[in-house]
Amino acid sequence: MADETGLDDHLARLAADGRRFAVPMAAEQIRVRGDRRRRRKRAVRMSGGVLVAAAVAVGGLSLVLSGRGPAPTAAKPTPSLSAPRFVPPTPAPGEEYAVEIGYVYDARVLADGIQVTVKQLRTERRGTAVPTGVVHKVTLSPQTPVEVEQVAGGKPGDMRLAELVDRLSGGPRWVFAVDYDGEGRIQSLREAVWLTVE
Repeated sequence: MADETGLDDHLARLAADGRRFAVPMAAEQIRVRGDRRRRRKRAVRMSGGVLVAAAVAVGGLSLVLSGRGPAPTAAKPTPSLSAPRFVPPTPAPGEEYAVEIGYVYDARVLADGIQVTVKQLRTERRGTAVPTGVVHKVTLSPQTPVEVEQVAGGKPGDMRLAELVDRLSGGPRWVFAVDYDGEGRIQSLREAVWLTVE
């Protein structure tokens, strides 16, 4: 019986200690939250004052400048003359690769691979390809597999991109199907001998 009484007293002391330390912690959290709210309100008031001062200054300046002559007439918006942006194609559901058709040219050896320019084409009626206006550069591994035919002198075969740098270093001449995986990386090139280009 004495052991049980000692255990009850010990548990009562622990509970009292826990309550003593728990109450100040809750009060501390309330105080910290209140301080944060006050700092946010003060920051909002200060930034609002700065905005009001800036608005008054700009408004006064516009009043002073308004008497200097007629305002310029509104111009009609003009369409952007920049080229369309390139978006890597994504494979269709159930497909391993997505294909971009285009000229591959201007090959240059860099420290981290081989950079080529791709001038995108779209296929139209019966195997005819026409330019889309999209041109982009990519850096590929020298070991990228390339299926060739005309580039290799009319003999179909497989090569690596490093073997074709000299042939692809000029202007747009050879049309390839560029295979992209689901993460937008180029996996291989295939010479598009089945297409005619306008």
